[in-house]
Amino acid sequence: MNPLERALKYLFGGPKVGGAQEHRLHLWRNAPKADLALSHGRQRYVVVDTETTGVDLRRDRLIAIGAVGVGSGRIDFSDCFQTVLRQDKPSAETNILIHRIGGQTQLAGADPKEAMLEFLEYLGKSPLVAFRAEFDEAMLGHGMRAILGLPFRHPWIDLAFLLPALFPGTECAALDEWLSHFGLAGAERHDALADALATAQLLQIALVAADKVGMTQATHLIAMQKAQRWLGKR
Repeated sequence: MNPLERALKYLFGGPKVGGAQEHRLHLWRNAPKADLALSHGRQRYVVVDTETTGVDLRRDRLIAIGAVGVGSGRIDFSDCFQTVLRQDKPSAETNILIHRIGGQTQLAGADPKEAMLEFLEYLGKSPLVAFRAEFDEAMLGHGMRAILGLPFRHPWIDLAFLLPALFPGTECAALDEWLSHFGLAGAERHDALADALATAQLLQIALVAADKVGMTQATHLIAMQKAQRWLGKR
Protein backbone atom coordinates (compact mmCIF):
# COMPACT_ATOMS: atom_id res chain seq x y z
CA MET A 1 0.00 0.00 0.00
CA ASN A 2 1.52 3.32 -1.08
CA PRO A 3 1.51 6.44 1.16
CA LEU A 4 -1.51 7.96 -0.65
CA GLU A 5 -3.54 4.79 -0.18
CA ARG A 6 -2.61 4.67 3.51
CA ALA A 7 -3.64 8.32 3.94
CA LEU A 8 -6.96 7.76 2.18
CA LYS A 9 -7.63 4.66 4.27
CA TYR A 10 -7.03 6.66 7.45
CA LEU A 11 -9.12 9.64 6.33
CA PHE A 12 -12.10 7.73 4.97
CA GLY A 13 -11.99 4.67 7.13
CA GLY A 14 -10.91 1.20 6.19
CA PRO A 15 -12.33 -1.64 8.26
CA LYS A 16 -9.85 -3.13 10.72
CA VAL A 17 -12.11 -6.16 11.08
CA GLY A 18 -12.82 -9.03 8.76
CA GLY A 19 -15.25 -11.87 8.25
CA ALA A 20 -18.37 -11.80 10.41
CA GLN A 21 -17.22 -8.67 12.26
CA GLU A 22 -16.78 -6.76 9.01
CA HIS A 23 -20.27 -7.84 7.97
CA ARG A 24 -21.69 -6.54 11.24
CA LEU A 25 -19.91 -3.23 10.75
CA HIS A 26 -21.25 -3.06 7.18
CA LEU A 27 -24.80 -3.60 8.42
CA TRP A 28 -24.47 -0.81 10.97
CA ARG A 29 -22.94 1.64 8.48
CA ASN A 30 -25.73 1.00 5.98
CA ALA A 31 -28.65 1.10 8.41
CA PRO A 32 -31.06 4.03 7.89
CA LYS A 33 -30.21 7.23 9.74
CA ALA A 34 -32.33 8.26 12.68
CA ASP A 35 -35.29 10.49 11.91
CA LEU A 36 -34.35 13.53 13.98
CA ALA A 37 -37.70 15.16 13.19
CA LEU A 38 -39.59 12.67 15.35
CA SER A 39 -41.22 14.06 18.48
CA HIS A 40 -39.43 13.41 21.75
CA GLY A 41 -42.16 10.92 22.65
CA ARG A 42 -41.30 8.82 19.61
CA GLN A 43 -37.52 9.26 19.63
CA ARG A 44 -35.00 6.95 21.26
CA TYR A 45 -32.08 8.86 22.75
CA VAL A 46 -28.95 7.08 23.97
CA VAL A 47 -27.20 8.77 26.88
CA VAL A 48 -23.53 7.82 27.04
CA ASP A 49 -20.53 8.26 29.31
CA THR A 50 -16.97 7.02 28.93
CA GLU A 51 -14.05 6.26 31.21
CA THR A 52 -10.55 6.65 29.80
CA THR A 53 -6.88 6.30 30.69
CA GLY A 54 -6.66 10.09 30.97
CA VAL A 55 -7.82 13.33 29.39
CA ASP A 56 -5.28 13.67 26.57
CA LEU A 57 -7.38 13.31 23.43
CA ARG A 58 -4.33 12.34 21.37
CA ARG A 59 -2.73 9.69 23.57
CA ASP A 60 -5.28 8.33 26.01
CA ARG A 61 -7.59 5.39 25.34
CA LEU A 62 -11.09 4.23 26.11
CA ILE A 63 -11.44 1.96 29.11
CA ALA A 64 -15.22 1.74 29.58
CA ILE A 65 -18.49 2.77 27.97
CA GLY A 66 -21.81 3.06 29.77
CA ALA A 67 -25.09 3.95 28.07
CA VAL A 68 -28.81 4.00 28.72
CA GLY A 69 -31.74 4.43 26.36
CA VAL A 70 -34.42 7.04 26.89
CA GLY A 71 -37.54 6.30 24.88
CA SER A 72 -40.92 8.04 25.04
CA GLY A 73 -39.26 10.40 27.52
CA ARG A 74 -38.61 7.57 30.00
CA ILE A 75 -35.44 5.85 31.13
CA ASP A 76 -35.59 2.24 30.02
CA PHE A 77 -33.62 0.14 32.51
CA SER A 78 -33.87 -2.83 30.15
CA ASP A 79 -32.11 -0.74 27.50
CA CYS A 80 -28.67 -0.29 29.06
CA PHE A 81 -25.16 -1.04 27.88
CA GLN A 82 -21.88 -1.37 29.74
CA THR A 83 -18.49 -2.68 28.73
CA VAL A 84 -14.86 -2.55 29.81
CA LEU A 85 -12.41 -2.75 26.92
CA ARG A 86 -9.43 -5.03 27.41
CA GLN A 87 -6.20 -3.05 27.80
CA ASP A 88 -2.69 -4.18 26.86
CA LYS A 89 -1.56 -2.77 30.20
CA PRO A 90 -3.47 -1.19 33.09
CA SER A 91 -3.73 2.57 33.34
CA ALA A 92 -1.76 4.44 36.00
CA GLU A 93 -2.74 4.01 39.65
CA THR A 94 -3.74 7.68 39.87
CA ASN A 95 -6.13 7.07 36.97
CA ILE A 96 -7.54 3.92 38.60
CA LEU A 97 -8.30 5.94 41.74
CA ILE A 98 -10.62 8.09 39.62
CA HIS A 99 -12.63 5.49 37.73
CA ARG A 100 -11.97 2.52 40.07
CA ILE A 101 -11.62 0.02 37.25
CA GLY A 102 -8.79 -2.08 38.62
CA GLY A 103 -5.83 -3.32 36.67
CA GLN A 104 -6.99 -6.96 36.59
CA THR A 105 -10.42 -5.87 35.37
CA GLN A 106 -8.81 -3.86 32.59
CA LEU A 107 -6.58 -6.77 31.54
CA ALA A 108 -9.59 -9.14 31.54
CA GLY A 109 -11.90 -6.79 29.64
CA ALA A 110 -13.78 -7.49 26.43
CA ASP A 111 -12.00 -7.74 23.11
CA PRO A 112 -11.94 -4.09 21.94
CA LYS A 113 -13.28 -4.85 18.44
CA GLU A 114 -16.11 -6.93 19.83
CA ALA A 115 -16.90 -4.31 22.48
CA MET A 116 -17.07 -1.48 19.95
CA LEU A 117 -19.20 -3.51 17.55
CA GLU A 118 -21.59 -4.42 20.36
CA PHE A 119 -21.87 -0.74 21.29
CA LEU A 120 -22.67 0.21 17.69
CA GLU A 121 -25.32 -2.50 17.48
CA TYR A 122 -26.81 -1.34 20.78
CA LEU A 123 -26.74 2.30 19.66
CA GLY A 124 -28.16 1.79 16.20
CA LYS A 125 -28.50 5.24 14.70
CA SER A 126 -30.16 6.84 17.74
CA PRO A 127 -28.89 10.33 18.62
CA LEU A 128 -26.32 10.37 21.41
CA VAL A 129 -26.63 12.55 24.51
CA ALA A 130 -23.94 13.47 27.03
CA PHE A 131 -22.98 16.19 29.48
CA ARG A 132 -19.94 18.03 28.11
CA ALA A 133 -20.17 15.82 25.08
CA GLU A 134 -17.03 17.04 23.34
CA PHE A 135 -14.85 14.72 25.41
CA ASP A 136 -16.99 11.61 24.99
CA GLU A 137 -17.47 12.40 21.30
CA ALA A 138 -13.73 12.75 20.75
CA MET A 139 -12.80 9.62 22.71
CA LEU A 140 -15.43 7.47 21.03
CA GLY A 141 -14.40 8.86 17.66
CA HIS A 142 -10.73 8.09 18.28
CA GLY A 143 -11.62 4.65 19.58
CA MET A 144 -13.83 3.81 16.60
CA ARG A 145 -11.12 4.83 14.16
CA ALA A 146 -8.26 3.13 16.01
CA ILE A 147 -10.11 -0.12 16.79
CA LEU A 148 -12.52 -0.55 13.86
CA GLY A 149 -11.18 1.86 11.24
CA LEU A 150 -14.54 3.65 11.36
CA PRO A 151 -14.95 7.42 10.93
CA PHE A 152 -17.63 7.91 13.58
CA ARG A 153 -19.87 10.81 12.57
CA HIS A 154 -23.04 10.81 14.60
CA PRO A 155 -25.62 13.30 15.90
CA TRP A 156 -24.80 14.46 19.44
CA ILE A 157 -26.78 16.50 21.96
CA ASP A 158 -24.86 18.19 24.77
CA LEU A 159 -26.86 18.97 27.89
CA ALA A 160 -24.12 21.31 29.10
CA PHE A 161 -25.28 23.69 26.36
CA LEU A 162 -29.01 22.93 26.40
CA LEU A 163 -29.77 23.13 30.11
CA PRO A 164 -28.62 26.78 30.51
CA ALA A 165 -30.78 27.70 27.51
CA LEU A 166 -33.84 25.92 28.89
CA PHE A 167 -33.32 27.17 32.47
CA PRO A 168 -31.82 30.66 32.09
CA GLY A 169 -30.37 32.26 35.18
CA THR A 170 -29.50 28.94 36.75
CA GLU A 171 -25.95 29.19 38.08
CA CYS A 172 -24.95 25.61 37.41
CA ALA A 173 -21.96 24.38 35.44
CA ALA A 174 -20.99 20.85 36.54
CA LEU A 175 -23.13 17.74 36.28
CA ASP A 176 -23.36 17.41 40.06
CA GLU A 177 -24.54 21.02 40.33
CA TRP A 178 -27.41 20.37 37.91
CA LEU A 179 -28.35 17.18 39.73
CA SER A 180 -28.40 19.05 43.04
CA HIS A 181 -30.41 21.91 41.53
CA PHE A 182 -33.19 19.51 40.52
CA GLY A 183 -33.01 17.52 43.76
CA LEU A 184 -31.72 14.39 42.07
CA ALA A 185 -29.61 11.86 43.90
CA GLY A 186 -25.96 12.09 42.97
CA ALA A 187 -24.50 9.20 41.04
CA GLU A 188 -21.54 7.09 42.02
CA ARG A 189 -19.24 9.43 40.15
CA HIS A 190 -16.79 8.20 37.54
CA ASP A 191 -18.70 5.00 36.87
CA ALA A 192 -19.68 5.10 33.20
CA LEU A 193 -23.14 3.55 33.53
CA ALA A 194 -23.98 5.41 36.75
CA ASP A 195 -22.97 8.72 35.16
CA ALA A 196 -25.03 7.90 32.07
CA LEU A 197 -28.07 7.19 34.28
CA ALA A 198 -27.58 10.49 36.12
CA THR A 199 -27.34 12.36 32.82
CA ALA A 200 -30.44 10.53 31.56
CA GLN A 201 -32.43 12.01 34.44
CA LEU A 202 -31.36 15.47 33.34
CA LEU A 203 -32.34 14.63 29.76
CA GLN A 204 -35.84 13.75 30.94
CA ILE A 205 -36.16 17.15 32.59
CA ALA A 206 -34.73 18.88 29.53
CA LEU A 207 -37.19 17.15 27.18
CA VAL A 208 -40.19 18.27 29.24
CA ALA A 209 -38.89 21.84 29.33
CA ALA A 210 -38.10 21.77 25.60
CA ASP A 211 -41.61 20.61 24.72
CA LYS A 212 -43.07 23.54 26.68
CA VAL A 213 -41.22 26.05 24.49
CA GLY A 214 -41.92 24.32 21.20
CA MET A 215 -38.59 22.51 20.89
CA THR A 216 -40.27 19.20 20.17
CA GLN A 217 -37.67 17.37 18.10
CA ALA A 218 -34.02 16.41 18.21
CA THR A 219 -33.45 18.81 15.30
CA HIS A 220 -34.63 21.67 17.53
CA LEU A 221 -32.27 20.65 20.32
CA ILE A 222 -29.33 20.45 17.95
CA ALA A 223 -30.14 23.87 16.51
CA MET A 224 -30.35 25.42 19.99
CA GLN A 225 -27.10 23.73 20.93
CA LYS A 226 -25.38 25.25 17.88
CA ALA A 227 -26.70 28.69 18.85
CA GLN A 228 -25.41 28.27 22.39
CA ARG A 229 -22.00 27.24 21.08
CA TRP A 230 -21.91 30.28 18.84
CA LEU A 231 -22.80 32.52 21.78
CA GLY A 232 -20.22 30.78 23.95
CA LYS A 233 -22.81 29.94 26.59
CA ARG A 234 -23.08 26.80 28.68
